[in-house]
Amino acid sequence: MGLVWGGNPPVCPRSPVPPRWRPCPDCPHPSQMPVSLSTALRVVGTSLFALAVLGGILAAYVTGYQFIHTEKHYLSFGLYGAILGLHLFIQSLFAFLEHRRMRGEGRPVRLGRSVALCIAAYQEDPDYLKKCLRSVKRIAFPDLKVVMVVDGNGPDDTYMLDIFHDVMGSERAGSYVWRSNFHAWGEGETEAGLREGLARVQALVRGTTYSCILQKWGGKREVMYTAFRALGDSVDYIQVCDSDTVLDPACTAEMLRILEADPRVGGVGGDVQVARAGRAARGRHGARGGTARPVPVPAVPALMPSPPQILNKYDSWISFLSSVRYWMAFNVERACQSYFGCVQCISGPLGMYRNALLQQFLEDWYHQTFLGSKCSFGDDRHLTNRVLSLGYQTKYTARSKCLTETPTRYLRWLNQQTRWSKSYFREWLYNALWFHKHHLWMTYESVVTGFFPFFLIATVIQLFYRGRIWNILLFLLTVQLVGIIKATYACFLRGSAEMIFVSLYSLLYMSSLLPAKMFAIATINKSGWGTSGRRTIVVNFVGLLPVSVWVAVLLGGLAYTAYSQDLLSDTEVAFLVSGAILYACYWVALLTLYLAIVARRCGKRQEQCGLAFAEV
Repeated sequence: MGLVWGGNPPVCPRSPVPPRWRPCPDCPHPSQMPVSLSTALRVVGTSLFALAVLGGILAAYVTGYQFIHTEKHYLSFGLYGAILGLHLFIQSLFAFLEHRRMRGEGRPVRLGRSVALCIAAYQEDPDYLKKCLRSVKRIAFPDLKVVMVVDGNGPDDTYMLDIFHDVMGSERAGSYVWRSNFHAWGEGETEAGLREGLARVQALVRGTTYSCILQKWGGKREVMYTAFRALGDSVDYIQVCDSDTVLDPACTAEMLRILEADPRVGGVGGDVQVARAGRAARGRHGARGGTARPVPVPAVPALMPSPPQILNKYDSWISFLSSVRYWMAFNVERACQSYFGCVQCISGPLGMYRNALLQQFLEDWYHQTFLGSKCSFGDDRHLTNRVLSLGYQTKYTARSKCLTETPTRYLRWLNQQTRWSKSYFREWLYNALWFHKHHLWMTYESVVTGFFPFFLIATVIQLFYRGRIWNILLFLLTVQLVGIIKATYACFLRGSAEMIFVSLYSLLYMSSLLPAKMFAIATINKSGWGTSGRRTIVVNFVGLLPVSVWVAVLLGGLAYTAYSQDLLSDTEVAFLVSGAILYACYWVALLTLYLAIVARRCGKRQEQCGLAFAEV
């Protein structure tokens, strides 16, 4: 049979993207009975596989089986460590293979399909918004429709409308200040006025090349819904973008290449970073306009994509560490997922979806609830999961690039990570329903990454309260050793020594991100402290509570272990001294490099970005 398991209804991958199920003419015996049977078998099979993976990791962890160890177990290497090491190796290998496959995608792109770019904006920094819109105007794609929806219609929001007209021009741009939105009436709104507003929004979006709508505040999902609903079926593909994003001129064509090449792919995300300073990126696809034609796109000449960075990479130490973390997340983790067609989150700054699919689940996506409460964050991750739930693949391409803003303050970063962790664990549960529709790698990786924080916390608490001082020091050394190995691999792939600072992120993960994840689970159904506008100063200190508790737990365990430990043997003293010196040397070396390479740039606002497409 040539049928695969779509959602409701199922979809045949060799047919054009259909709104309703129909048998593929190339597939014999289009009976739905075998589909139901095979679906049941896959559900059982993937469930057993997930339990086997979790059970195997749990057994290795609990038994503590060791392959080799020294006398009195001062040093050892066990099964659990081998499993984690093998996971990192396999992940890196398939990421490398996916990038190699990307480099071979040099065939011409047919630009005959219609695409709409939807920009979500909320109290954006004027400088970021101008850079975003200027980059949009430089996108090399014919007849690209642009829809910017602003979450708010008050006097404090009109500056974004003015910027839109200044940058996009008045001759091809239209705007409308809507008193309401699709789901809430504005103050003093009448039913007739609401109907008129709905009609004007739809007419503006469909009849204007560049349109901007200011609407009643409702959150990012409301903003995205307005753009999607107003567009309807008027375009073939919908590209999403945040208002703090600077887009590469080739980004749209490169994502379209992936979707056009394989009808089984329902969504694709790009590299939310930039290429090396000085690399020209302007006009790779020629001029705008014209009829459908193949446009050649040169293959990436380097081993990997050019070294990326965040738009405000050097504004602070937290934005710099976020930039190297972003690179790892996209070019290793998501590249590996893309190899198997199961990228689990297409990021908001740069993504593209088949509009026929999006319109199919638009209402379900908007009205998502969890434990009886309406979901107010995790919009992009749930959008991706909706595509996966229909049995379609999701991909990543490093050939499509953008820059984005990241928090420069620790507290705002912590709030962001907590919010992302909430959506991750919530969507993990939803995603588990569709494991059977995709490659087993999706099941395997979800189990490993989903349960890893719990194993790590159990290890830390056990070592700090039931171990010895040497065990704690060895754990810290191991964490940094793994960080160095990952950083060295990243340096090789990216071709930049700057990636050595990936190992510093492990400290941030252990001290802040780990307790934030636990706090996210404990408050997973709380909808507060969402995204703040770039013009808003974050004053919510709730995120510091789990970090403070975690630090107190660790310090208490360290003090307890030091107090209750027996006298140290000469051998243990030698190991402690050697380990402490090694650990200190590591930090001295890394901090020296950081001060020499990075710190002198931090805090200095970058007036220009490092690429031609970002020089605005």
